Amino acid sequence: MSRARFAAPLLIALLAGCSILPKAETPRIYTLPAAPGARPAVSAATPVSWSLRIASPNAPRALDNARIAVVPEANTITVYAGARWADSVPHLVRDRFADAFRDSGRVSAISTDDSNLGADVELGGSLAAFQTEYVGGAPEVVIRFDAVLASTRKHQIVASRRFEVHEPVSGKEVPQVVEAFGRAMDKVSRDVVSWTLASREQEHR
Repeated sequence: MSRARFAAPLLIALLAGCSILPKAETPRIYTLPAAPGARPAVSAATPVSWSLRIASPNAPRALDNARIAVVPEANTITVYAGARWADSVPHLVRDRFADAFRDSGRVSAISTDDSNLGADVELGGSLAAFQTEYVGGAPEVVIRFDAVLASTRKHQIVASRRFEVHEPVSGKEVPQVVEAFGRAMDKVSRDVVSWTLASREQEHR
């Protein structure tokens, strides 16, 4: 009987010890920043007559999430520990494009694939790269977007083009990487807006 009385408290103590597990680290959440002065004043040019829907780009599994990807060496992709984007990468890219078109002042009727609204033109495509890569030991942000512009009424591709930006990172810390992503995305967005408007003008000549 004395052995049972001794074993019971010992078992309770062991079980209590097993329940004390290390707490998971709370990741730091980052938004995709816009570089100071990168967002232009709304253009005074006449708005176009057509409406635009922006679709989230397709992306490989390694990029179709909220992780901040890094390629430390060839054929190896990993992520920054303890850091996340505020949304999935395809949604971040789509929303930045939508902001860029609104800032241009040229397209007044803009929607995204979340709303499932009809539009004259859809901008979609594939995201082949959205990561930090190390070149000669120095990090740079690489964004590679294969854009597809399609007429929703004709069910035809109007134009397609690859956009690629390499943006140097001022250091190796995550906040510096995030700032470089913002600068790179600003450049891609401006190019995509200009190309989209030019492609539509060319189509109607």
